[in-house]
Formats: sequence, structure tokens, C-alpha cells
Amino acid sequence: MAITLITVATSALAGYAFSRVNFKGKRWLYAAIIAAIIIPPQLLIVPLFRQMLAFNLVDTSWGIILPQAFAPAMVLILKRFFDQIPVELEEAARVDGASRPRVFWSIVLPLSRPILAAVAIFVFIGAWNNFLWPFIVTTDTHLMTLPVGLQTVKSAYGLQYAQNMASAILAALPLVVVFLFFQRQIIKGIATTGFGGQ
Repeated sequence: MAITLITVATSALAGYAFSRVNFKGKRWLYAAIIAAIIIPPQLLIVPLFRQMLAFNLVDTSWGIILPQAFAPAMVLILKRFFDQIPVELEEAARVDGASRPRVFWSIVLPLSRPILAAVAIFVFIGAWNNFLWPFIVTTDTHLMTLPVGLQTVKSAYGLQYAQNMASAILAALPLVVVFLFFQRQIIKGIATTGFGGQ
């Protein structure tokens, strides 16, 4: 949940900045975001692990959360959505005396609920199913995520099909519940961003 909240907040702020704010180095930073999407995450595991060691974050909750809290793809999706919001709405609010943070909070975010819900669900599912990074950065059984814990149980007790199937169903239940509750937002968000085959 922490990964989802941090990622949605940072991606929304970054996407809005790329969409509406002109600042020095914007083009280069935008290129870096695109490059971060192209680079396979597996290439970053060794440098990330060294950083976690340097900051004494190995075997901590923050060691699991922080490296997963930045999603460049979500920044681009949100930027594309913010580009479609009419600038006139923001200009009218600025004429009335609203600051840029107030415009973002009171006008842009309420209009962005479908895409924010879709992004939150995608990030939540990705973080929930992530195996590699939590497996590398944690050895404490109390900090292990569900995929890592399932693999540990398999390794410790051998292959027990009934228990493994039951564990897999329990692990998938939160994702099914999230999808059932938010399927309208997911479909609306995908259609809004243009990934629905349009």
C-alpha cells in the first residue's frame, strides 16, 4: 500500500510538471524518464542493493518500498492525461488568484480520478506480485512479501500441491477484490489514456 501511495503521488506531481511547467532541463529530464522505461529493471539490481547497503536499509521495510516507489511509465501515462485537460480551466483559476499547487489540488486531481485509480491499481498489482527485489533485499521472515514467502515455504517443506494451491489462491484474492471494486475505474482510465485499442 505504501508503494502505491508514494508512486501515485510522485508520478502525479512529475506528470503535471512535465505537462504544464516550463523549467530548465525539462527536455533532458523527460529523456531520462523515457530511458528509465527502456532499461530493464534487472540491470539496476546490483547498484540498488549497494545503495541499500550504504544506507543500512537491507532487511527493512523502506528497503523494499523505496526502490519500487518510482514508476517512469506511470509518469508518462499521467503526463499524457494532463495534456488533455484544457489549459483554460487552470488559467481561469489562476486569474481568480489560485496558486499552482491549489490549481493542481482543486482542479486537476478531481478531474484525474479515473486515471489515478487505474495507475494505483496497476502499481498495486505490480508491487504485490513483485518477487525479485523483495527476495534479494530481505532475509527476515517477518518482512517477506507473499510471493517470497510462498517460495520459502516451497523450499523448506518440499512440493506440497494442496498447500501451494491454497496459498496461491489466498495470494490472488486481494487482487481479485481490488479488480472487482475498481473495474469501472480501470476500464475508464485505460480508455482515457488511449490504451484501449483506439
